[in-house]
Amino acid sequence: MPHTKELENFVTQVRRDILRQVHKVNSGHPGGSLGCAEFFTALYQEVMDYKSDFNMNGIDEDLFFLSNGHISPVFYSVLARSGFFPVEELNTFRLINSRLQGHPTTHEGLPGIRIASGSLGQGLSVAIGAAEAKKLNKDSHLVYTLHGDGELQEGQNWEAIMYAAGNKIDNLISTVDVNGQQIDGATDQVLPMGNIKAKFEAFGWDVLEVKEGNDISKVIEGLNEAKSRTGKGKPVCILMTTVMGHGVDFMMHTHKWHGVAPNDEQLENALAQNPETLGDY
Repeated sequence: MPHTKELENFVTQVRRDILRQVHKVNSGHPGGSLGCAEFFTALYQEVMDYKSDFNMNGIDEDLFFLSNGHISPVFYSVLARSGFFPVEELNTFRLINSRLQGHPTTHEGLPGIRIASGSLGQGLSVAIGAAEAKKLNKDSHLVYTLHGDGELQEGQNWEAIMYAAGNKIDNLISTVDVNGQQIDGATDQVLPMGNIKAKFEAFGWDVLEVKEGNDISKVIEGLNEAKSRTGKGKPVCILMTTVMGHGVDFMMHTHKWHGVAPNDEQLENALAQNPETLGDY
């Protein structure tokens, strides 16, 4: 499947971008970024209907809101390689006066960024407002969000989850990155979330699961299935199981790379596992 191979090559290059961004400034969040490379690639290269000419109003196009904003390296890489801004600008990640801050912000005017998302737990509330605006404007396009599983420990999420179901926000697809890790350790050790699927269903959502969130084909399949369930009176949730640090063997299955940059030797090792496919910036 040549198209799938092209997408896989895109993912590999995104991983290189993530690693090089955080290494250069010895700062950033590689773990969750690496784990979500397939999701962002699927969303922006295959699934979402958006305009190449970015406009904050987002009329007559799908919208995406990143709630767990610390995984900005993967977001910036995919935005750049999807044509929102020059790929070379990835060189400015986390530098003073850069548009590519550690957590996405809007006042720099970076195309593709619709909200500031440094504080966890707020993205869903914003997305619901955007989804309601689309309904009021008779705009049939969808609103997508991404959240971390540890982020669901923030109470504001559950107010928003309850509101979305109670108000039949059925043009909303919210994906939860279920990697089982957060800054201080495994989510089950920090604060067990229990049965997340049962919780969303109890709040009135339609829930589907993508068990292989690091398989680009499975992610696309899951997103398309979620799209088919919209417009039926319920918001849709995707529980997407990923591996934090996926694609770099020494970063996988641990919280330790949540917010730590690789040193020179580690970068060389990591890049060797992800050969250049689309050209480094």
